[in-house]
Amino acid sequence: MIDKLLEYDTELFLFLNNLGSEPWDALWRAITNKFIFGSILGVVLIFLFQKKFGWKGVLLLMLVCALMITFTDQITNVFKRGFERARPCGNLDIVDQIRFVAVRCGKYGFFSGHSSNSMAVAIFGGLLLRQYYKNLIYLLILVSFIVAYSRIYLGVHYPLDIVCGLAFGAISGFLFYKLVNYLLSRFVKN
Repeated sequence: MIDKLLEYDTELFLFLNNLGSEPWDALWRAITNKFIFGSILGVVLIFLFQKKFGWKGVLLLMLVCALMITFTDQITNVFKRGFERARPCGNLDIVDQIRFVAVRCGKYGFFSGHSSNSMAVAIFGGLLLRQYYKNLIYLLILVSFIVAYSRIYLGVHYPLDIVCGLAFGAISGFLFYKLVNYLLSRFVKN
């Protein structure tokens, strides 16, 4: 059963990865770049948070968000070391069939840190701001899906790595949303 699932995962990866073309490669590398894409999203969220929670609230939110990203990132690394599933770009059985666009490959890929981090931020920010911007969460989730797909496009993650990363990120984002709600009600008065 697991072997068949992994076989389907590989087939889907090869299909999706080979949809890419060279003119789009630079865009997908920029999308997956934590510093470029993360900075743009971070500035937008900080601006929106400041409008609704003030600077004291922004500082608290940034602290909790940093803890959340550290948490999701470290748990992702625990899973990667625990499962030791090779990334597609490191799988010698398929390496000649993929479009490897990323700058580097990395050793293990289950599950995707980019997917978990981006989804955690989407759920966290979307839920915090839904009272003020009810459709923002959908936009943030779409951005998270785009970041997640970029990992397949670049050749560094299988779809199952992405789906599990997104699920873990959603759970993490919700838990840290609950935490920050408690802290905001206790320490920041609106």
